Amino acid sequence: MRILHVEDDEDTRKLVECILHDKGWQVVSVDAATSAIRHAAAGGFDLYLIDNWIEGDTENALCRGLRSLDPHTPILFYSGAVFPSDVASALASGAQGYLEKPCTPEALVDEILKVSQG
Repeated sequence: MRILHVEDDEDTRKLVECILHDKGWQVVSVDAATSAIRHAAAGGFDLYLIDNWIEGDTENALCRGLRSLDPHTPILFYSGAVFPSDVASALASGAQGYLEKPCTPEALVDEILKVSQG
């Protein structure tokens, strides 16, 4: 599986990369919406794993942008923003799932598998 991971916190990016690499998955990590869109436009991802609060993203514009570029690849939010309005807005913008962080590595992997398998 090839995953585009969008996270502005460097420690979280590195941790998630380690977890996902241990599963044998390829991870491309970026820290801003503009970089994410550029990578997504090049294609080849099986999942987009994105934070809800990142540089250059307002009102889930990144999720909507990813969805317009790629209407079929699953999008999973992995975020500490867990107000019901955050979750509802993310799902309304085209995401298939929303996982609250922090969580266990097993929960992250399980949710990625769930979302990617439809």
